[in-house]
Amino acid sequence: MRRKVILLYQKLHRAFGPQHWWPAESSFEVIVGAILTQSTSWKNGEKAIGNLKKHKVLTAKKLYRLKSRKLATYIRPAGYYNIKTKRLKAFLKFFFEKYRGNLKRLSQKPLLILRQELLAVNGIGPESADSILLYALGKPAFVVDAYTKRIFSRHRLIKESVSYDETQDFFRQNLKNEVKLFNEYHALLVKLGKDYCLKRIPRCAECPLKNQK
Repeated sequence: MRRKVILLYQKLHRAFGPQHWWPAESSFEVIVGAILTQSTSWKNGEKAIGNLKKHKVLTAKKLYRLKSRKLATYIRPAGYYNIKTKRLKAFLKFFFEKYRGNLKRLSQKPLLILRQELLAVNGIGPESADSILLYALGKPAFVVDAYTKRIFSRHRLIKESVSYDETQDFFRQNLKNEVKLFNEYHALLVKLGKDYCLKRIPRCAECPLKNQK
């Protein structure tokens, strides 16, 4: 099984090359993006991030002090903007009350403890928590999303009904526990899922993994 998982990664890397993911100017921007891109496309999340930059409020302190009503207008392109405003504010409250708004303090916490703390914040689920851990804080947490499950179930490496934690454990058991590898692998799966392994009409004949099945 381990060989199959590594071979799949190698084929994707040869086909697509490095993905340079997550595209952001700062670790804090990654955190905000992880919340804003929930239940929406990356494009819409990017528009909301662009609005925050345009109004020069994309810092922890400024967003923490910003009125919720104003924040909601800025992040409207991300959809569910009232809900996401509450989620951003919940994270910021946690961030300032527990870590004084200091990313260095946050990143020094052991992965498993910090993951549990993030999951306790209203509106942050496993995928968002792991995205923050991996992409913003450089911790080896493999991010699982719909693309991951779709691709690996279609290649019969996991069952379609498998849980988030079980899927994550699958990668932990079959890959080296490395931030760079987890980062690149997840990004490559997103690329494959968006361009080839589509939900309704997958482009199997053109897929770079077609010989993997």
